[in-house]
Amino acid sequence: MNIWRGAHDAAWETVQQELAAAYLTDGLPLVPPDAERVADMLAHNGYQPEEEIALLPPGFETATAGDIAICAVMAGCKAEYLPVLIAATEALSDMNFNLVGIATTTGSAAPIYIVNGPIAEQIGLNAGNNLLGSGHRANATIGRAMSLILQNIGGAKPGEVDMATLGQPAKYACCFGENVAESPWTALHVERGFAENTSVVTVVGIAGTVEVNDSDSQDAGGLAQTFAQSMLIAGVAGGAGLLGGGEPLCILPPEWAARFHQDGYSKQQTKAAIWERATLPVEKLAPAVRKRRMASSADPAAGLIRVAEKADDLMIVVAGGVGRKAAYAPTWGGSTKAISREIRIRKS
Repeated sequence: MNIWRGAHDAAWETVQQELAAAYLTDGLPLVPPDAERVADMLAHNGYQPEEEIALLPPGFETATAGDIAICAVMAGCKAEYLPVLIAATEALSDMNFNLVGIATTTGSAAPIYIVNGPIAEQIGLNAGNNLLGSGHRANATIGRAMSLILQNIGGAKPGEVDMATLGQPAKYACCFGENVAESPWTALHVERGFAENTSVVTVVGIAGTVEVNDSDSQDAGGLAQTFAQSMLIAGVAGGAGLLGGGEPLCILPPEWAARFHQDGYSKQQTKAAIWERATLPVEKLAPAVRKRRMASSADPAAGLIRVAEKADDLMIVVAGGVGRKAAYAPTWGGSTKAISREIRIRKS
C-alpha cells in the first residue's frame, strides 16, 4: 500500500474540529459541506435549498432539500444519491414508522434502508456479496447520510435524545439493495404495491441482526426450521404474545431462495413455513419475564410466543452472494411499521 502523493490539505483538520465542535459529526471524518458542493448536488437533482421535504421526528424539525444535501455531502454521497435520501427522509417522517420511539429508546433500534427498482443498479448499490458490510460507496454513504439526517436535522443526538444503552452498527449506516436478478419471487417493492420499474426505498426499524447458517439442510422444511429457531430470542420480547412483533425481516441468500422455490414454495408459503415453526414456549422465559408476558398476552392459555401476529407480517428479502448464510433482523420491540416511498427523479 502506497502513500497518496497528492497535495496536503492543511485546512482538513481544522474543518474536522469545527464540525465536531458544532456537534455535526458521527465520529468519522466528514467531507466539508461547502457552498459549492451543496449547490452542485441540489442543481444536479433540480431542488431548491429551501424546499421542504418532511417534518422529521424526534425533534419535529423541517427537513429541507438543502439540509439533506448538506448531510449527503458530509457523508460522501454522489449527487445522484440525493433522490434516495429525499424519499427515505419522507418515509422516516411517517408516523406509523414511529421514529420518535426508534430514535429515543434505550434499546438498539435503528432504521435500515432497502432500495428496489432501476435506481439501485444505476447508482451501483450492492445487493450481493457482503451487502451488509463495507466496500460499496452507495451503500455506505447513503446509510451514513441518513444517520446524519436523523441526528443533525431530526435532533437525535447520541446521549441527549438518542438514549441507546448499547446501540448497534446500523446506527452508522445500513443500506442495501434486493438481489432481484437471482430471486425466484416477486420483489419487495412489487409485493408492497409498486410497479416493477418504479424505484422505491423501504425503511425498516430493526433491533440488530443475527446470522443464520445452515449448510446441511437440503430441503425447504429444514431451512425453515433453522431460520425459525434462530428467531426465538427472548431478549427481543416486545408486544403481548409476540417476540419482536411488527414485521421481522428475513434476509435470504439466493441459494436458500432457490431451494424453497425448487421445493414448490412461493414467498407467502415460505413465510408461513417459517412463522409456523417460530414459537417459543412461555416456560422458556425467566420467571419475572414470564409473569409479565402471561399478564399481557391476549391468549395466556396458549403458552406460546410467536415472532409476529401473522405469517404475512414477515418480510422476506432475497439478497447476498454465494453461500448459505442468511440473516434475521428482529423488529424493534416498540411499535413500528415498515414504510415504503417512491424515489422520484427530477430533471436538473
